Amino acid sequence: MAKKKHAKPHEEENGEAWLLPYSDLMTLLLALFIALFAISQTDQKKMADLAQAFTAAFNMGGPSFFDKAGPNVGRRAELMSDEDLGNQAYLSENMQLEELQQKMQAYIEENNLEEQLSTQLAEEGLMIRIKERALFPSGSAQLVGQARSIVPVVAGMLASLPERVVISGHTDNVPINTAQYPSNWELSASRAMNLMKAILAADKSLNPARFSAIGYSEYRPIADNKTDAGKQQNRRVEIFIARNYRFNPDEPVAGKKVTQPDTGADGMPTQGNNAAPATPSTNGAASSNMATTSF
Repeated sequence: MAKKKHAKPHEEENGEAWLLPYSDLMTLLLALFIALFAISQTDQKKMADLAQAFTAAFNMGGPSFFDKAGPNVGRRAELMSDEDLGNQAYLSENMQLEELQQKMQAYIEENNLEEQLSTQLAEEGLMIRIKERALFPSGSAQLVGQARSIVPVVAGMLASLPERVVISGHTDNVPINTAQYPSNWELSASRAMNLMKAILAADKSLNPARFSAIGYSEYRPIADNKTDAGKQQNRRVEIFIARNYRFNPDEPVAGKKVTQPDTGADGMPTQGNNAAPATPSTNGAASSNMATTSF
């Protein structure tokens, strides 16, 4: 009688043995990438929730990897911005700028300079406007007259603050074409530069790295150039003290309502110059009815 041929053992079990370690490896890799992502974040609450979820899911006992995990300090320092400092820094800086504006207003009133100097405190910073006739002869960038008394006062006030200062020159739309000033660009830039140099020379404690000068020619008017009165207002030099901090709307502050600033590449305000200044208030708006104390 012929013997039955037995079939070879089924190798299915041996062929699928790799699935178990493979699935374990994929689970561990997933856990690793989730953990790395969580560590890179700065939200402590989310990190704690994630650690609790993993501990409950794996329930493996022993010390947890997440016990020593935390935010990446180097990454947090890289991402830190002024808003991270909270609104307290903003409010402190705003108070300093308001005090400086009040000093400037007192100086103006004491010296009857209301027609020549004005200030405006806004979200972008504090603006000090000086009309042409208080500093320069017509068509010239040579500092004369009241500049000798105004410049030291402004320099002393700026020395009490750490903020960046931008000095800008402005003209009306009447063309100029002289050997020294071929256009209003050269005239406005020279006026800004000469005033900046005079301020730095008046107080040696000022850090030149804080200062910059720029000429805008006739292209940032604050009044209508069709009238003589408007042209007189447009012929000016502006000293802009830029804020270091911005208000964080996500951090509520009672009694404060602040809008986002509208600034150009140089940090100076690009809109709102034509609006009539309001009286100083706690919301950061300020008037051009200056006030300042003399030094």
